[in-house]
Amino acid sequence: MVNTNKSNREAKARVARMQANQALHQEQQLRRKRDNLIAAIAIAVALVVAIVLALTVFTPKDSASAETEPTPTATVAPSPAPTTAAPAETNSPTVPKADTAAGKTFTGSLSLNGQPVGVSLDGTAAPQAAAVFKSLADSGFMTGKSCHRLADAPDFGVLQCGSLNGDGQGDPSYLWGPVENTPADGKYPAGTIAVARANTTFSNGTQFFITFKDTVLPQDTGGYTIVGKVTSGLDVVDAIAGGGIEADATDGAPKTKVTIDSFKLD
Repeated sequence: MVNTNKSNREAKARVARMQANQALHQEQQLRRKRDNLIAAIAIAVALVVAIVLALTVFTPKDSASAETEPTPTATVAPSPAPTTAAPAETNSPTVPKADTAAGKTFTGSLSLNGQPVGVSLDGTAAPQAAAVFKSLADSGFMTGKSCHRLADAPDFGVLQCGSLNGDGQGDPSYLWGPVENTPADGKYPAGTIAVARANTTFSNGTQFFITFKDTVLPQDTGGYTIVGKVTSGLDVVDAIAGGGIEADATDGAPKTKVTIDSFKLD
């Protein structure tokens, strides 16, 4: 009888241990499933966040709503974007015809903060651009406008001017093309006067940039029209560049506020 009772107790103990092991095994399985589910949810959340960031950070700004401007690298060039894109290869109604400047050379002066900069525009190499900027000069459009942007880096030095409201935005009612007289090698020597634009060759506007050092710009989207050159007073632009850029950046508003007092061409 004693042996029987002992055997029964041992059997019950074995059953209890087996049940405990089974319960532990089941709990471990449940824990693994729970951990796997949490991990899957975390991965899904991370994926959603990554997609959102990709869409908000890496998607280019719509050229119909914001200006695209140059950064001091050889991969992005000066380009004001209009608030409304013009039809492809169509100039705005008020843009002058290229033949008003074809074969002509216009010389004159651009006054920046009271300091004269001699300029020359080439209507033979860039008749459409020369016609536009001769018209803008004659109408007094540039008077009181600002040079809102300065970029200074190795192989990249530009002062950009002529924005309608001084904020770098383009004028959606004044868009034109095509790109003319753009260098195949992407080299814009110091003293070059070129036309800023957005991401199409018919998104030129009223903005221009002056290179104050030899500058290299990409040509893969069509390049930037060289409309003329500085004939004297490049040191005026050098001095503005020497004043630095706000926040000590390499691309932004110049620390020295720059106003166009006048722009006259003969």
